[in-house]
Amino acid sequence: MTATPAPLTVGFDLDMTLIDSRPGIRACWVELSARTGTYVDADLVVTRLGPPLYEEMANWFPAEEISAMADLYREIYPAYAVTGTLAMPGAHDAVAAVRAAGGRAIVVTAKWEPNAKLHLEHLGIEADEVVGNLWAEQKALALREHGASVYVGDHVGDVRGARTAEALSVTVPTGPCDAEELRTAGADVVLDDLTAFPGWLAGYLAVPRA
Repeated sequence: MTATPAPLTVGFDLDMTLIDSRPGIRACWVELSARTGTYVDADLVVTRLGPPLYEEMANWFPAEEISAMADLYREIYPAYAVTGTLAMPGAHDAVAAVRAAGGRAIVVTAKWEPNAKLHLEHLGIEADEVVGNLWAEQKALALREHGASVYVGDHVGDVRGARTAEALSVTVPTGPCDAEELRTAGADVVLDDLTAFPGWLAGYLAVPRA
């Protein structure tokens, strides 16, 4: 009796994988700085997107203020960060390629989930599921829950998440980590950007698997 193969589920990271959130996030940090009177180098902040908000907050605010500042940031985020954010080249086609292959495309991100959904809705990127508030190895929780066999990201933290979930780690050096960093971290595949993903996926699916 031949076993029925598991349905294809591909996970995608959000910031700097599916979306270029640098303009919007920069605007949000500039506004946060203005409201609080705290200096923040917003240009520096957007060069290291990926890790959770609390980690970045720790560079600018004392520990006892971080929780309140994170709440304020998330409150003002929709007004300042969503409309200025762009889809990464190839993002729509990458998700469409998964759907065309009969699969499910899920988004697993460290971003606060409500704001992640706002980005996807604004840009018309249709994900089957969106799971937020997970970073690095924590992403494996959602990847396993949804049966993802592939996870696409731009950060070494995404590689760790994929490997922890025993999913194939497909990466794009479009964020803060270059191709060599991603390979060194253990990425199985490094594409130039998401425009190469549909072709890669077609080749991947053409290889029979047990």
